[in-house]
Amino acid sequence: MCGIAGLILRQGQIPDATILQRLTAALAHRGPDGAGHHVSANVALAHTRLAIIDLAGGDQPLFAGPAALVGNGEVYNYRELRELNQLGCATGSDCEPPLHLFRRDGMGFADTLRGMYALAVHDRSARQVVLARDPFGIKPLYLAEMAGGVAFASEPQALLAAGLVRPRLRAESRAELLQMQFTTGAETIFEGIHRVLPGESICLSDGRVTERRRRTALPEGGPAAVTEDEALARFDTAFRDSVEMHQRSDVPYGMFLSGGTDSAAVLAMMKRLNEAPVRAYTAGFDVPGAADERERAATFARAAGAQHATVMVSEHDVWRHLPEIVGAMDDPAADYAIIPTWFLARRARHDVKVVLSGEGGDEILGGYGRYRAAMRPWWLGGKAPRTRGAFDRVDVLRQAPTGWRDGVAAAEAAVASPGRTRLMAAQALDIADWLPNDLLIKLDRCLMAHGVEGRTPFLDTAIAEVAFRLPDSLKVRGHAGKWLLREWLARNFPAADPHKPKQGFTVPVGAWIAAQGAKLGPLVAAQPGVAEIARPDRVEALFKAASGKREGFAAWHLLFYALWHRRHVEGVAPQGDTFQYLALR
Repeated sequence: MCGIAGLILRQGQIPDATILQRLTAALAHRGPDGAGHHVSANVALAHTRLAIIDLAGGDQPLFAGPAALVGNGEVYNYRELRELNQLGCATGSDCEPPLHLFRRDGMGFADTLRGMYALAVHDRSARQVVLARDPFGIKPLYLAEMAGGVAFASEPQALLAAGLVRPRLRAESRAELLQMQFTTGAETIFEGIHRVLPGESICLSDGRVTERRRRTALPEGGPAAVTEDEALARFDTAFRDSVEMHQRSDVPYGMFLSGGTDSAAVLAMMKRLNEAPVRAYTAGFDVPGAADERERAATFARAAGAQHATVMVSEHDVWRHLPEIVGAMDDPAADYAIIPTWFLARRARHDVKVVLSGEGGDEILGGYGRYRAAMRPWWLGGKAPRTRGAFDRVDVLRQAPTGWRDGVAAAEAAVASPGRTRLMAAQALDIADWLPNDLLIKLDRCLMAHGVEGRTPFLDTAIAEVAFRLPDSLKVRGHAGKWLLREWLARNFPAADPHKPKQGFTVPVGAWIAAQGAKLGPLVAAQPGVAEIARPDRVEALFKAASGKREGFAAWHLLFYALWHRRHVEGVAPQGDTFQYLALR
């Protein structure tokens, strides 16, 4: 996992060395192990390296003939690609096979890659640059069209820091963030900065986009006919293969372990594949009555013989570090799980450089309660996902958000496919936007803030081929989701007690905010970003009432937005704790 950036200017223009240095400096946290540049005529590529595979020989850019490549992420099937295609690779880097495939296949070079990646290839002979992002959008990539050409980077903040784009906000995306905690589609919250979509390849020449194509993460068609035993066997084979590939590393690796079925399955398979004890990390909270997964995770760890470390996330630590945590989320996702994820990464970095996690299991295998609601017709209580926003019944904003569900509606239309069931459509909707623009941004930014690489074995096209087209009855049965995974655990890791009702994962932000509401309310209300959209007196009242579930959730969204706006729009670097940072003038 690394950072990449670049400039593709109009013919005759020369990249500014100062801008290239600013891009590189802004991405240094993503690649603390080294940096490299490639400048040729009107094109410049930059790379900051987190060394994971081929530590000695894998520096980038990589070169082959007239082509140069920089990449962020991992191509897990790099060994198979080398052998199958008889590629003449000069290094052991996982990113070199894609470079040779590009020389052979052009824009289709990423079609056979398995992994998480954002790649940029400059073909000097064709005078073009091709960008490619993995089908699930695990690794980020952003594009900005500007006077004189186009720039790209792994994070929007790098484009802002380089002075290529000004931090102007899109009101539509801000409404999405406030209502849903994430933003959708190709547009970001910053005017002029766009996401390269999951699975998208883009060709750039003479400072402009000349071609786009898209590789889908999910197979087409409706449910496939398969028995439960056949499905279990196929899943076991695919899951074993995926976890084995996700463990490919020349540095130590571990995993994040919760009390849920997804991480329990990852632990079980890692135990099967590793002779040495698995390193596992779990977070807990200091609030009485909070959903704390440490005890259940410890049971899993003991059964697997894992080396288990726990992290206590205290209210004091949250207020001390929240400006840094939110500051890492330049493409904002107000998911409160950023808090434990950031602290887990900070702890894990002392032992490992790579962490596997269970992200994607709910989406691929049908785990969320909202999926069961989506399966029912409306007259039986069924409802479409994300029809209510955080501020729908909280009278705080100066104007009620409008159009905030337009992006979701567009995604619903885009993922509609003949034969898909209601459940499959709900899963595909989440995989299109919620997954890449909330959960995976959270994982990427919180881990990269500490120089740790996050890997997600459930998000593999081979897993999707097996799991997505399962009959609904092998995903949801009664009140239980992820039925097939539960049955797999019952046979392979019974200590997980997989048919026990799921305990929802929550972070006690409402309790933390309520304890400091009288102090926080005026500070948040006074922030320029918040004052523009909300009434100060009602903001203060909201924070005093944050012990209520609805009020606590809305207060968290406003607190996140206040801290985020201060860092990424006003440009104030985190200083002191949350209260000191918000009080800075």
